[in-house]
Amino acid sequence: MPFKINLLSQSLHNNVGKIVIVHGWVHSYRKMGGIAFLVVRDGFGTIQAVVDSTPTLEICESLTRESVVTVTGLLVAQKNVAQGAEIQAQSIECIVAAEPPPIEIDREKTFRKIDLDILLKNRAMSLRNLNVRAIFKIQTAICKLFRDFLDSQGFTEIHSPKIVKMGAEGGSEVFKIKYFDDLAYLTQSPQLYKQIMIGVFEKVYEVGHVYRAEEHNTSRHLNEYVSLDAEFGFIESEQDIIVLHQELLKYIFDGLQERCKFELELLRVELPRFTELPQIKLYDAISIVNNEFNYVCTKPGDLDPEAERLICKYAKKRYGVELVYITRYPVNKRPFYTMPVSLEDSQLTRSFDVLFRGLEITTGGQRIHDYQQIKNNITKFGYSEDDFQGYLDCFRFGMPPHGGFGMGLERLTKQICQLDNIRSATLFPRDRNRIVP
Repeated sequence: MPFKINLLSQSLHNNVGKIVIVHGWVHSYRKMGGIAFLVVRDGFGTIQAVVDSTPTLEICESLTRESVVTVTGLLVAQKNVAQGAEIQAQSIECIVAAEPPPIEIDREKTFRKIDLDILLKNRAMSLRNLNVRAIFKIQTAICKLFRDFLDSQGFTEIHSPKIVKMGAEGGSEVFKIKYFDDLAYLTQSPQLYKQIMIGVFEKVYEVGHVYRAEEHNTSRHLNEYVSLDAEFGFIESEQDIIVLHQELLKYIFDGLQERCKFELELLRVELPRFTELPQIKLYDAISIVNNEFNYVCTKPGDLDPEAERLICKYAKKRYGVELVYITRYPVNKRPFYTMPVSLEDSQLTRSFDVLFRGLEITTGGQRIHDYQQIKNNITKFGYSEDDFQGYLDCFRFGMPPHGGFGMGLERLTKQICQLDNIRSATLFPRDRNRIVP
């Protein structure tokens, strides 16, 4: 008796002509005369099984979509199917019979018309759609590539607390929690801990959840998201951070092209290609959208969403790229730890945002490293020095010039996959109206 191979749908090559076993879910089923075509989905893709024997046909006809099955049969080459091979089914076993699903995930045209709220309410089901699943395969690869690149540059991964006494960004946009007999907050950012760890490892990064108690209800905001953060020391200016970030983006885009070819093709995604990205000073960007598009920005000292979209449109036309660095934000638009340009130019900062296809995906810059300067800034921004004693210790005992950035994983995924809403790039979104499933 031939050896039976327990086959994953990704592992079709080199197994044609062998008896194989496939475990998975019933993705679709159709009958044509005395033959049925059963498409089985596993965690990696789909494979078609051809069923033509009466007992096996009877089993097929009793199956509901999403039932868990095992299919055994001969793997044969078939040019007319996407996988290049199909199974001539010899036996089908129903392991678990599923209830009829609330939404159809196998008919893409129908699926695309389903309202996002319905998809999110039925998240356990909608995530099984091949296109939706492809989004999160890409997202997983982004995290892996982020880590791989920074590991190769000598960075050390850290894991900072998510329950904190003081928000890194200050302000009221924090979630309060009862911490035994004390008051604490869910962290807005690992920023303060990243800076402390510069004194330990010099180069650090973190992939972790952060929380913002903003009452936004837009297609670009979440109240819980994953932040890709990096920080490193002994820099000369924010330009060192921009160089690193630019090389990281290249690495991620190149890596996705190699690792996620199937998913990118399925979603019809085109990744950016560039040698060097343009940098535009904030107030120049505001002038550009005014002069080029006759648009007046509605946010003083910043770019509003429409201005972000327009400046990316300008960059695409002028530089041929879909990403742009916006630099030199004013002091009052940046956190207290942001380095001013100079003593002479103390109203602008050595900070930047990165816009990608009309949306901010990254914020970064050089940080203040002088003890007295950071102390003065804490007071100047209206905070209590006592609340930052643990943070200030790293400056008291010597901190090099340093800086870094934070990049939103869901926003980056959204823009890569060209999705309309950030919730589509989030496994289980948390916003002001949604805390389940």
